[in-house]
Amino acid sequence: MTDSDDFLSSVRSAAIFGASGGIGQALTDLLVKRGIHVWAGSRAGNGQQSAHLTPFAFDLTDEQSVQEAAETMGENPPQLVIIATGVLTLAGGVGPERSYRKLDPAVMAKVFYLNTIGPAIIAKHIVPLLPRKERSVLAALSARVGSITDNGLGGWHSYRASKAALNMLLKNLAIELARTHKQAIIAGLHPGTVDSDLSKPFQSNLVDGQLTEPKESARKLLAVLNGLSADDSGSVFAYDGQLIAP
Repeated sequence: MTDSDDFLSSVRSAAIFGASGGIGQALTDLLVKRGIHVWAGSRAGNGQQSAHLTPFAFDLTDEQSVQEAAETMGENPPQLVIIATGVLTLAGGVGPERSYRKLDPAVMAKVFYLNTIGPAIIAKHIVPLLPRKERSVLAALSARVGSITDNGLGGWHSYRASKAALNMLLKNLAIELARTHKQAIIAGLHPGTVDSDLSKPFQSNLVDGQLTEPKESARKLLAVLNGLSADDSGSVFAYDGQLIAP
């Protein structure tokens, strides 16, 4: 990481996939305030369009919708892309599994699709828009629990495994893009425990001070991205800039 230059000051356009979530909305707001045009993606595609904000609709389980969204961005392609999607608990309160006895193939497939396959499909269609001769960043929200070497508790099987798989995909993407996009940076981001719908079922078990507001987490994540260099591509970083072990 380096603090030698300000990447965000050079960004003309950014894309947030998952802009209706707590962190996604906070990231969108902060970037717009910096005068950066933001393509703000959500399932409904709601939002008031302005000079610095263009809402768009996409469905993480529908590749065609992702492709169409990327094609629309061709008129003002992003230099910064953040995939702020993900799931911990499915509809109806299913998951995360605390024991192997609770493993369900259908639940696992859905978690993997939303946490791993969906972001991979976004990357498939958005990477061709990234500039080849300028600095660019594609980041995805991951999780510290996706680290294999840092796993001392076990449990949360589908969530942990899907985030570990996401981290591997990001590493693969970084290696591939290094051949064609010399200044591109691919990164995973651990946002901390954020006050959002994802963490709500587990907030009662948190110690005081562990919960972070979305705006504060978003501010820290942008600071981390701002300090990354091409040498950091393929790694996962926490909101405080700490490198997370694979």
